[in-house]
Amino acid sequence: MLVIVIAAVLIFLLLALVCWWLLFPASMNRLVDAVQRVTVGVRGHIGDAGDRAEQRMSRAKNGVQREIGAAGGTIRRHWPILTLSIALLTVPPAIIFMMRQTVVLADFQGEDHSTSGTMVAQLLRGERLRPPPPPPPEAFTTAEVRKLKPEIVTADRRWEQIDPDLQQRVLAIYEVMRRQYGYEMVLVEGYRSPERQAELMAAGKATRAGAWQSCHQYGLGVDSAPIRNGKLQWNMEDPWTQRGYYLYGELAQQAGLEWGGSWRSIKDFVHVEMRDRCRAARTAKRAELAR
Repeated sequence: MLVIVIAAVLIFLLLALVCWWLLFPASMNRLVDAVQRVTVGVRGHIGDAGDRAEQRMSRAKNGVQREIGAAGGTIRRHWPILTLSIALLTVPPAIIFMMRQTVVLADFQGEDHSTSGTMVAQLLRGERLRPPPPPPPEAFTTAEVRKLKPEIVTADRRWEQIDPDLQQRVLAIYEVMRRQYGYEMVLVEGYRSPERQAELMAAGKATRAGAWQSCHQYGLGVDSAPIRNGKLQWNMEDPWTQRGYYLYGELAQQAGLEWGGSWRSIKDFVHVEMRDRCRAARTAKRAELAR
């Protein structure tokens, strides 16, 4: 539309100029003479300016050549120092760039997560997260823990035993809990051997799943808890603790995980897992044991 308007205006101006020339030829002649005089004057000024510019360019060229010659001499005299300086400036950033690890998890390729603006999604698209320093061992052996959760005293809390994808999701949740809500989360239990799983079920502690039935056996389930003043928090009647666990569950869902607090049969607020992969692992294990 704009192009059509501009073209119409130009055609109108051209027609107006032609009509003026046909109706007032004398005025047109005077205009042509005036334009010619201005053109001649401009050419004269351009010629003078061109001569002055050429002189300045010549002087500048000579000066640049002298500076280049001097710089070349300096480089030839001090090339070892210059080479070392360039190496010190470029090699460390290059090494850091090549060693940097970036993780993009498979579940964040879909519609629900790839466009998510949540902090969890942003962290999962960034550099690989590192596990935080563990709390003092005494946090897992207090009198309260031995009374309420004695099974966690001997639990495995090694991050390297957890599936890498799950590890990154849980660490992203921890980061958001700390940065955005002020909760420090700690790993209570990660991998669980089938023997330990069977013992816990037989004792009626923490689980109803037998050996090879829990996601913990495959490194695809973890238990976490908020810690305050050096003590793990379990009491869901405490508003601060309750809020922390529900935030933990909400963030787990954003990270594509199943939260035990959303289960109907049993509420396992500390637990998150990669449900689909865990089901596939259980199916494969049953087939293996059946052979």
